[in-house]
Amino acid sequence: MSSPQGPYKLCTCNTAPERAQRLVGRVIEQLKDKYTIIHAGNAESMQHVRETVEKAQPDIMLTASMWTPEQAKEIHETARSIMGDKLKVMALPQGLQVERGPDAVVEYLVEKLPEEIEKGDA
Repeated sequence: MSSPQGPYKLCTCNTAPERAQRLVGRVIEQLKDKYTIIHAGNAESMQHVRETVEKAQPDIMLTASMWTPEQAKEIHETARSIMGDKLKVMALPQGLQVERGPDAVVEYLVEKLPEEIEKGDA
């Protein structure tokens, strides 16, 4: 059996940090045989993205489903202005948590996060 790829540092932008930690923890657990992922930080607002990214130096920036596509794009642009184009970015579909619940968020990330990681080295 091969060792997991990584580690990959993941930052989230979520106004509910405890929920972000809990859901990302579930994703990390489900993907641990293939990837080593560390939840390195959470920005609780768009205004905290720069500070969080500068401190955590993530490989992946994930925006929660409370953000509109335009807000997610702005968050990703701020993060990329610090980390450069090597930063992988993902946005949960707007409303996913509210409409389908936390299990749907975990399911989405377990499916989509490996695709993003495999696009090239983070």
